[in-house]
Amino acid sequence: MPSRLYFGEDDFLRCRFAVSPLWETQEVVRTLKRPERHGYHAPWLRRIGAAAAGLDLAPLWLLMPQTGHCPDWLCPPPIGPSATFEQEIAAVRAADPARAREDTARSLADTPGALESARGRAWLRQPTRMIEELADAMEAVWHTLVAPDWPRLRALLEADIAFHSRRLAEVGLGVLLPEISRDCAWDAGTLTVSFRGEHERLLGGQGLVLLPSVFIWPNVVSTFEHPWQPTLAYPARGIGALWTEPADHTPDALLRLLGRGRATVLAALDEPASTTALAHRLRLAPSSVSAHLTVLRDAGLLTARRYGHQVLYERTPLGIALASGGD
Repeated sequence: MPSRLYFGEDDFLRCRFAVSPLWETQEVVRTLKRPERHGYHAPWLRRIGAAAAGLDLAPLWLLMPQTGHCPDWLCPPPIGPSATFEQEIAAVRAADPARAREDTARSLADTPGALESARGRAWLRQPTRMIEELADAMEAVWHTLVAPDWPRLRALLEADIAFHSRRLAEVGLGVLLPEISRDCAWDAGTLTVSFRGEHERLLGGQGLVLLPSVFIWPNVVSTFEHPWQPTLAYPARGIGALWTEPADHTPDALLRLLGRGRATVLAALDEPASTTALAHRLRLAPSSVSAHLTVLRDAGLLTARRYGHQVLYERTPLGIALASGGD
């Protein structure tokens, strides 16, 4: 079901990009619950498995229905372009208990049995204690699972913002938003986002926060009700190579499976790249690289995304596994 955001003249001047460590922490919790998100993150999930098992994530999962509302107070829009986790979690702890209770009740109602559960009833009786409990849980996830890798995650998110900021300057918002995701469509000042849930909002001069995320893949979310600032969270570019270390050479098994040309092209895609860029990097004819890319894409090892006049190729989870030798 679609979400529609309606832009006025002032909204175009108030769109901004942001990075949110709190958002990534929330999405880590969601990713651990949803196997369909695991593809790009398999090496990381294996590495943090024991640490994640030591955390009590059940309270947070209770507020993450497969379809339906997640409480905005628990992960509000970024308070600035470079806010720290400490600043963001302080804002969560300062949430208004009455508003948090109402927001939480709406979320619990979207998970069968949650509203009548012992934990759900306790939260609604004592919303101040609920805020403390859930903020503590988020903080534990941050320190245990996210903070150790935050420099790497932040670098990728900032690279995404740098790329899309250039595209915004080149082509404008109406072209950029559909490029960010196939789930986004633009028509005469209206952004339509296909995702689970129906939502309409007149931006009313607040603009839109564009929030790249490592762990939200493959979803795009148009999120936050009034009075929160409207936000569009989308998968960051380049997550295909996030958890893989650069190989010193193309694995022999990959050469035997695909042949030297295709294996070399697949191994070279550590980040999204065009046919021309790959041809230049590998010193191969563009026609040869194009043929290899087509075969790899048709085999499900690559995805292709158009950015203006360029088509950029990126490895899928299967392509990552093959290129890394299954590590």
